[in-house]
Amino acid sequence: MSLSTDQSIFLKSWLKRPMKTGAVAPSSNALARLITRDIVPDGGPVIELGPGTGAFTRCILSKGVPESALTLVENSPDFTVLLRQRFPKAHLLEMDVTRMRMRKDPWKTMQAQAVISGLPLLTMGMRAQWNVVGACMQSLRSGAALYQFTYMTRCPIAPEILARMGLRVERVGSSFFNLPPASVYRISRR
Repeated sequence: MSLSTDQSIFLKSWLKRPMKTGAVAPSSNALARLITRDIVPDGGPVIELGPGTGAFTRCILSKGVPESALTLVENSPDFTVLLRQRFPKAHLLEMDVTRMRMRKDPWKTMQAQAVISGLPLLTMGMRAQWNVVGACMQSLRSGAALYQFTYMTRCPIAPEILARMGLRVERVGSSFFNLPPASVYRISRR
């Protein structure tokens, strides 16, 4: 599919569910390179939350991660149909990510090298953020991190959650060639 097709799918999804989609256009290649910069081909599985049309997914795969080592967690029916077609060997979980921590899915013991998140965390309440971030931390191997982008000037995870979970935040950088410009944060255990 072409970039304009991706844009129209994104816009359609945003019009249906603006608070859940969180963006009106797919992420840029520059943002995809920034958020996936620490991923290595032989580092283990990768989990992607809210992959949308697959902008970050393509970048992860271009780094040499096998498609079968990729778990995509998406809740939008429009996006899941597209992701199934584009990445048939990836593990696709069609579900609400805020319920991840309550499920007994295998990612909890996955020992992933990274969680890449395209979720609109700022639009989520504290309980939802707590569940998402907690599930992410359970799925990561020692030293691994959650990578989250935001259009805001600060980390989108509530400071109370970061403190209670003992997490450290590091700003990785910004992509001004994204619409709108975005920053990436690396969240890991202290």
